[in-house]
Amino acid sequence: MENSEDRLLGNDTGLSWPRRRFVSCPCDGHPKDVHLAARMGDIAPFRVMEILARARELEAQGRSIIHMEIGEPDFPTPRPICEAGIAALEKGELFYTPALGLPALRDAISGFYHSRYGVEIPPSRIIVTTGSSGALLLALGALVNPGEEVLVADPGYPCNRHFVRLLEGEPVAVAVGADSNYQLTPELIEQHWGSRAVAAIVASPSNPTGTLVSAGQLKAMAAFATRRGGTLIVDEIYHGLVYDTEATTALALADDVFVINSFSKYFNMTGWRVGWMVVPERYMREIDKLAQNIFLAAPTPAQLAALAAFRPETLAILEARRAEFKARRDYLVPALRALGFDIPQTPQGAFYIYAGCSALTRDSFAFARDLLERAGVAITPGIDFGANTPHAHVRFAYTSSVERLQEGVRRIGEFLR
Repeated sequence: MENSEDRLLGNDTGLSWPRRRFVSCPCDGHPKDVHLAARMGDIAPFRVMEILARARELEAQGRSIIHMEIGEPDFPTPRPICEAGIAALEKGELFYTPALGLPALRDAISGFYHSRYGVEIPPSRIIVTTGSSGALLLALGALVNPGEEVLVADPGYPCNRHFVRLLEGEPVAVAVGADSNYQLTPELIEQHWGSRAVAAIVASPSNPTGTLVSAGQLKAMAAFATRRGGTLIVDEIYHGLVYDTEATTALALADDVFVINSFSKYFNMTGWRVGWMVVPERYMREIDKLAQNIFLAAPTPAQLAALAAFRPETLAILEARRAEFKARRDYLVPALRALGFDIPQTPQGAFYIYAGCSALTRDSFAFARDLLERAGVAITPGIDFGANTPHAHVRFAYTSSVERLQEGVRRIGEFLR
């Protein structure tokens, strides 16, 4: 019989979801049955948060923990951005901005596309959002009707499939592997694009694999989606954190794509909750209307602080940090391979390594749990990223210093021995 985890991980048997779902609540003082929407059975928590919570408990007990689990830069927000935020707070004019965002920030983002990529994007196509998650929700909210399908990579960022389900759409998990650089390809999209498909989501660089989609493949996927009356949504939130090559924005290749970006990763502004999206012109009125109703506007202090993200002195800080991330990757990939982890593709961007661990364990979640308890190293089990052999994969985030990573590798080696 199908269970909620089967459906969550893409093993849908074709059964329809019930209109309502009741779950038992063991908590004292609460009703025995609590009404929940059926979709809640198909939206899973981040398993890595269990790892993180336990890691914090162990640290509170005095244990030394090497953190390689959380996808958050360990660098603080650059000082020029903080100073701009402080100045905004002191000035006190922190009223609502338009739903599409602070006009000056939309202008600055437009200028960044010109200076960084040589692409002319009018500010009228840019919306400032509450992080990249807010952008993804707006895009899917404007595109997806109940029962319509959105193609996503497996393994891939879990919120992609969960947001589709939230909107009563059907996420179609497409298994990807080393042969496709852990990315959707034009061939895979054509193979899995059914009569109910309306969009595909690609991420370049990706979470959890750190791989890129080539410019040629991006262009071909965008063209195919357009021919079929659909849309390509491109997650570019790790742009800026690319090594050994240059990433091409999808906006240089097509005008009819939704491109999502964020101030969280490259700009080190995770807690500020501000991102942006570039939208095809014909969708802007609907996106504006939806943003007004869901968010009203991104946080005003964060938008004013983000104006300083594009200053030359800020970009110099960020580029130095990008070089540090590359040094961490260049250390950690061969070190993990030497321990027996299978890493067929060297990540080209972001700060993740998606490693096969089948030579070391049959259960990546138990492996991650035991590694934390016995060795004090926190990593993410593959179950967070889909149904494509999650038991045989773990994700390492190189969001700690090289010295801490070296200590982590030493502890993993002792644990394996």
